[in-house]
Amino acid sequence: MLLLGIDLGTSSIKVSVVDTATNNKIISTSFPESEAVILSDRVGWAEQDPATWWSYTKTAIKKAHQSGLYNPKDIGAIGIAYQMHGLVVVDKTQQPLRNAIIWCDSRAVELGNEAFSQLQEQSFLSTHLNSPGNFTASKLAWVKQNEPELYEQIYKFMLPGDYLSMCFTGEINSNVSSISEGVLWNFQEYSLSESLLRYYGIAESLVPELLPVFSTYGNIRPAVANELGLSSNVVVSFKAGDQPNNALSLNVFEPGEVAATAGTSGVIYAVTDKLVYDHQSRVNTFAHVNYQDNNPNLGVLLCINGTGIQNSWLKKITAVGYDYPQINKFAANIPIGSEGVQILPFGNGAERMLLNKTVHGHIENLDFVRHDAAHLWRAAQEGIAFAFRYGLDIMRENGIQPEIIRAGHANLFLSDVFQQSFAGATGVPVELYDNDGSVGAALGAGIGVGIYANRKEAFSGLKKQRTVEPTQVDLYNELYHKWKKSLAYKLSN
Repeated sequence: MLLLGIDLGTSSIKVSVVDTATNNKIISTSFPESEAVILSDRVGWAEQDPATWWSYTKTAIKKAHQSGLYNPKDIGAIGIAYQMHGLVVVDKTQQPLRNAIIWCDSRAVELGNEAFSQLQEQSFLSTHLNSPGNFTASKLAWVKQNEPELYEQIYKFMLPGDYLSMCFTGEINSNVSSISEGVLWNFQEYSLSESLLRYYGIAESLVPELLPVFSTYGNIRPAVANELGLSSNVVVSFKAGDQPNNALSLNVFEPGEVAATAGTSGVIYAVTDKLVYDHQSRVNTFAHVNYQDNNPNLGVLLCINGTGIQNSWLKKITAVGYDYPQINKFAANIPIGSEGVQILPFGNGAERMLLNKTVHGHIENLDFVRHDAAHLWRAAQEGIAFAFRYGLDIMRENGIQPEIIRAGHANLFLSDVFQQSFAGATGVPVELYDNDGSVGAALGAGIGVGIYANRKEAFSGLKKQRTVEPTQVDLYNELYHKWKKSLAYKLSN
């Protein structure tokens, strides 16, 4: 059997086909070739058209088919990873009623803060492990408050992966891991959050049916199977947010195991079996992919909005004609510390670890005689690494003490400068693996249909490429504290 994995990202849709006979990837493709558009009609808003996700997904699948490396009819199951915390609303005909409000949209911050202040007396953190914040439930409450006529037409709300699954199957459903991202799960009662639904005045009927993470979410619709050249017996059998899925793809399932990613956003994701929560909700705790009532594995998630997107922005502005490997090579020629240049990578909306404040991106200490573009390129990657250190220190306050961090050899982790800066700033060795989210989603689909006898069998093809040991730790620590002082000044002004 072949497995199809889909990673619904902010910038593009990536798909991979995996052969269960070897657990090796046959091919990966993505679409569009350039970064997908984020619509921002107002400051702090971020939307995408969900219909475009579906169109891009079909195009990416067809591109993979065109390789001729496999028979599409041999695909038996589909797994879906997706950008977390988004909101899609559809009517009874399953048509989107508006653009999706995506993860980095900040419009619901104040709504979530007000909800938290009202619900704190009910020990909301101890039961939900998060503030309602800017998550899916708060985004839906914003629609209810600001677009009441549209809200009345809503049949179901969904996470982005649920929408994509619906396009394949015609079925609307979700799972506990996904619904917990919206802060709609009561971990103490192992049930849907009645208190938050009641506070926001959201009817429980709008919530999708909840199924296990590894499950049959539906058979592919005949028309879709015909259009994509797939068997009509194909099922969608796995759905997860991109960060739980990234952890899965790195075989991070058990307490004490930690994963990281540095794509459009930056994340450290640590698995625990304790009901961990930060008193200021600067890091967040959600149900992991193997969370069950008798196996309460949770993922503690640090998210930095402005990581890869800062690198991409800087490339557009200062590196026309260069690709990322060239940029990384030039950056590597600059000394550690970028000869004084500092960058704060917070130009992509409100940052949870900064108490939902919008700090913006900043470049500091420029010397117009001494510094050139390569200093900016190195300082950007160091600034991102320092942001990871800042967030990891919050996780350490909450009992997360990683001894090893696993990461895919992709995105910013392709850069030797970033690898060195990340390990040096955090003081934690990094194991790099050849993996990506779409392959992880494919393997999740295999687990969902029971093609693997156990998890060890599913990840038998996962190979470690190298370990990056922390070096120059004292120097990075000194530079980090200078960077942190700059951040503290911005936070206080």
